[in-house]
Amino acid sequence: MVYTVPLIIFMDDVSGNVLKQWNKHFVIYMSNVSLQCEMLDHEFCVQFVTSSPHASPMELMYAMKQSILKASTSGIITWDCQDQEEVMLVPYGLFLGGDNPMQAKECSQGSLNCNYYCQTYQAGGPKGFKESEAGYCSLFKVEQAHIQLKQFKTVVLPGTSMKIQASVSSTGVCDSLSQGILNMVVEMGKVLQESKIKAMLEKELTELLGGKGLNNIINPLLGMENPAHHFTWHSKYFWGKTIHLMEKAKLLDLFQSCLDSIEHDVLNAPDLNLDYICHYKGALIRKHFKSLAQVMPFVIHDLVPQTVIDGWTTIRELVVLLWHTKIKDLEAYLV
Repeated sequence: MVYTVPLIIFMDDVSGNVLKQWNKHFVIYMSNVSLQCEMLDHEFCVQFVTSSPHASPMELMYAMKQSILKASTSGIITWDCQDQEEVMLVPYGLFLGGDNPMQAKECSQGSLNCNYYCQTYQAGGPKGFKESEAGYCSLFKVEQAHIQLKQFKTVVLPGTSMKIQASVSSTGVCDSLSQGILNMVVEMGKVLQESKIKAMLEKELTELLGGKGLNNIINPLLGMENPAHHFTWHSKYFWGKTIHLMEKAKLLDLFQSCLDSIEHDVLNAPDLNLDYICHYKGALIRKHFKSLAQVMPFVIHDLVPQTVIDGWTTIRELVVLLWHTKIKDLEAYLV
């Protein structure tokens, strides 16, 4: 029997010290998506993959990608203790998890201030266009992909520093893995005479690449056979905007009273922990937003503009599609 194993791949920066002094390490973990939802949160079901205080996130991801590709090509032979037979496991990456700064690195994304938001889809444009009705609708259409390789073509030209910055702003592409090579070539160009810049920089760029093709030194996740799906809780930003509006209107105390009036036991979700949410409103995590998304349209009624309430209503409808604490009829759910 052959089983495919979909994987959640999670990467983040953590401190390697027991004390409070920060000692940054990048760490990768994996989980088996085939497990039941309540099992995914158990420490036993989270597999440590690798960690390093020196390697960059994309260097670790490159090693992770090669490991998964090797395992998916040859398969992993193991013993099925339930059916009492040998089976083959074929792993593949289903989606990548992480906080927003880490996912920006994984997507080779510049920032939210860029004209285009994503490495994968050419959706976006200048600010004025995106704020128009036609521009806003275009954000939800699939277009061509941007190519990081364009920045390598401009890096050997005079005035390349400003050109690369303009490229990042206009395309939204900023690849952290290849950025080191680009920065080194830019610094070399500053000390060379203009007449010799292009020839010298082309030679230095070739040496820095070390015989590798450009596709081998950009984001390794972009070439995975099973495209990873990136998941983030956009309610984090909506929560920040909502809190800002209520603080400005001096309605935060009233919001806390409304939130306290909710019957917590019927939410089928982690406890709201009201005191923590209101005191540390800028440091909430996923479990808090899972609960808040279910009740926010009710507790902010008449406290914020209707457009904000409509936004929370949409988030609530999306959350219940993505997250289930219990599936009563698995067959019907899969259909």
